[in-house]
Amino acid sequence: MTPTHFTINYIYREYHLTLDDQDIEHSQPAKTRKTVNLFRIHNSPHMLGLILSFYVSYALSSRKTALMLRQVFKLDVSYQTVLNYAKAAAYYCHRFNLTHKGPIDDISAGDETYIRVKGKNNYIFFFISSKNRAITAYHFSHTRDPLAAIAAIKEAVRTAKNHQPITIITDGNPSYVAALHFLNQERKSKIKHIKVIGLENLDKESTEYREFKQIIERLNRTYKQHVRPSAGFSSDNGAIALTTLFVTHYNFLRPHSSLNFKPPIRIHQLDRIDTIQARWVNILKMAA
Repeated sequence: MTPTHFTINYIYREYHLTLDDQDIEHSQPAKTRKTVNLFRIHNSPHMLGLILSFYVSYALSSRKTALMLRQVFKLDVSYQTVLNYAKAAAYYCHRFNLTHKGPIDDISAGDETYIRVKGKNNYIFFFISSKNRAITAYHFSHTRDPLAAIAAIKEAVRTAKNHQPITIITDGNPSYVAALHFLNQERKSKIKHIKVIGLENLDKESTEYREFKQIIERLNRTYKQHVRPSAGFSSDNGAIALTTLFVTHYNFLRPHSSLNFKPPIRIHQLDRIDTIQARWVNILKMAA
């Protein structure tokens, strides 16, 4: 026997931040002096709706969107105008996404996926509700560290009811463990964490909760299909803008087969509108 046999090892974490720190604020599209004022553009709202429909909902590149508008609809618009309008629309859509997110389910799944900005990998942290399939958080970060995980989970559970039992399903990224330790310090109703590791069910938790991990994996694949035509981004704001617009499309416009071909979050004002371009325009009007 040696003294080391009786040594107790444990991990101690001390957090030098609070819930109000800007370091853990959810990412959002920027609005600068160069941002286009969508309510003073020379083109019609119909054209704006068509741009968002092709560029976001149908996942075309900005150049192909401009080409289609010229060749099919005889609308003269440049690919740079497409990008400018998308960035301006994202500012309002982000506010719309947060305002109309609604309550969340008891079980949510989270994961991060990479996105290319200036030739380097950056990350989008997604969280999605298990039943209504609504995206509840979409945080952009340069790293996969605990600060990014805190920001994403903080937003994901923001609309949870008092004392609602929340379970978060993630992979084995230790950032989620550190994030939940921090958030649970401030919560009366603790968030439960389940890890689903690897591609095979080698433990009881992975077997029981694998289906929730598959939900977030399918979301990541859908997201990749929408951002792949952009072939990377030249700025953080461009990546955040398209991600924000994707979430608006996914939550409020995209029909889901598991939901009887209804979007995860139904807005009754949009039910009476037949075309997707008109729905985009109305979302912007409601967000203004």
